Amino acid sequence: MTLVFWICLFVVCYAYVGYGINLYLLMKARELIRGKRPVPVVAESDLPSLTLVVAAYNEEAVIGEKIRNSLGLIYPPDRLELLFVTDGSTDRTPLLVRGFPQVKHLHAPARRGKVHAVHRAMELVDTDIVVFTDANALLNREALLLIARHFTDPEVGAVAGEKRVLAEAALDATAGEGIYWKYESTLKRWDAALYSVVGAAGELFSVRRSLYEQVPADTILDDFMISMRIAAQGYRIVYEPDAYAAEQSSEDIGEELKRKIRIAAGGIQSVVRLRKLLNPFAFPLLSFQYIGHRVLRWTIAPLCLPVLLVLNMAICIAGGGAVYSILLAGQLIFYLLALAGWLFERKAIRVKSFFVPYYFCVMNYAVLAGMVRYIRGSQSAAWDKARRKAS
Repeated sequence: MTLVFWICLFVVCYAYVGYGINLYLLMKARELIRGKRPVPVVAESDLPSLTLVVAAYNEEAVIGEKIRNSLGLIYPPDRLELLFVTDGSTDRTPLLVRGFPQVKHLHAPARRGKVHAVHRAMELVDTDIVVFTDANALLNREALLLIARHFTDPEVGAVAGEKRVLAEAALDATAGEGIYWKYESTLKRWDAALYSVVGAAGELFSVRRSLYEQVPADTILDDFMISMRIAAQGYRIVYEPDAYAAEQSSEDIGEELKRKIRIAAGGIQSVVRLRKLLNPFAFPLLSFQYIGHRVLRWTIAPLCLPVLLVLNMAICIAGGGAVYSILLAGQLIFYLLALAGWLFERKAIRVKSFFVPYYFCVMNYAVLAGMVRYIRGSQSAAWDKARRKAS
């Protein structure tokens, strides 16, 4: 019993803290030996041709602002195309897109999911680089320039931008989403400095068109799968934090939970379909990063959390000693803070520090629920977007 307890404790600590520490130390060691990776400087005449692709489903509330934001991005106009796909939309989204003649537009009445929409778009793309971004995410004006410069390195197959969650203004439980993404951004910077980012988020990422591979139509996390398939070909995924996509946090914790469960189901699917990346002999650095940053959080660590608590209680009841009592007290305090966060959210009491443990628990519950959905085959690949706070 004690052996299982310490194994679970190690997995949890490594997944959420230990990997970051190891990653930082390895990154610093690499920089001492080989120096920091240089930031590419590219003349405007050498920038690659680029297509910005947006797959939008029933986004009439934000699509106009998204198009205006896209038209305002700084990039040589003779090397930039905008392509919006509105397949399946039943609101005014297609009509609003057609109101901008500068934008190429694809629309089909049938809703066949984001993956199919992206594949349709890629059949028309003939530029060197493809940038994918979500309809509800606004990019900073220099984003495309900052992303495109990295593709002058032939080892780079994809570039991930930064996701910024505008959660600070509303201190409810969704503030944990913003804090989580700040931590994720730090890990991504360190991942990229060591070797490669482990997957890209759909808010803003780009790939070489020549390396793009179609993913199965039932893929839940298409952005992650597309980018990791490129990494599996031996190319690096670079992180560019100064190119960012800003979006509002989820409307409430219920909407965030809905989104997280879908991501968790997609995470399990990705682990199954990218299982060759678990082989450290074939992918030494990438496998280390993939397992430490993604796989443990999507599989074993959330399962270890309840086991850890139950075993800790059992060991203490059996007279396990002071160390186990201290560890149990720490767990109980953490979960009490999470419970307080839940109660404060229901009462609209804004105490940000309590929302962090609450959000952590919500995330891990979502992983367990996502596992169940994946096993049952009940998670659709068609996206059901979470409602966001009003801007």
